[in-house]
Amino acid sequence: MTEPAPPLEFWFEFASTYSYPAAMRVERAARERGRSVVWRAFLLGPIFGAQGWNDSPFNIYPAKGAYMWRDLERICAADGLAMNRPSRFPRNGLLAARVACANAAEPWLPAFVRAVYDANFARDREISEPAVVAECLERAGQGAAPLLEAAQSDAAKAALRAQTERATKLGIFGAPTFVTPDGELFWGNDRLEDALAWPLRAPSRGRRAGGSV
Repeated sequence: MTEPAPPLEFWFEFASTYSYPAAMRVERAARERGRSVVWRAFLLGPIFGAQGWNDSPFNIYPAKGAYMWRDLERICAADGLAMNRPSRFPRNGLLAARVACANAAEPWLPAFVRAVYDANFARDREISEPAVVAECLERAGQGAAPLLEAAQSDAAKAALRAQTERATKLGIFGAPTFVTPDGELFWGNDRLEDALAWPLRAPSRGRRAGGSV
């Protein structure tokens, strides 16, 4: 019997623009190749801060930001996704990330993640507000109150900090990032297919400690 192909790690940040289309298509793309996905929420703020940035590079460099928004419009149009430029960018996805990190193994997690991205980038909702996160949980078929309460626990906060620290150790500097079972990094929505194909053409070399699922 052929063993199933190992899963691909999908590292995402709820404020990340290009993570929006990636989150909407990663499961479908992986399934078409007989693969599964492990969803890894993390925070870009500490990573940017270590580089001396106190804002998104798309705000720091206006020309880059203008290009990104137009590029995202093109990508979403091609993928059939609604796109409504947020009235505030970047938004604080801390609470949603704690929920996602604390429930990484739950089968409803992908639906919740997609609901948060839809709220932020399609419906211009303030995803830092507990009420909006609650709506996203309900869209994923979950009762919101106990999950929001658990997300405020010390354990949930520590889990997200640890996951962000792991992202840093892996060399992740932006989102979305895909990490293959042998620790190879692929950054960007447009590198998803390359990440899925990589284990099929490259032997495991153990390049990066901690890269295995």
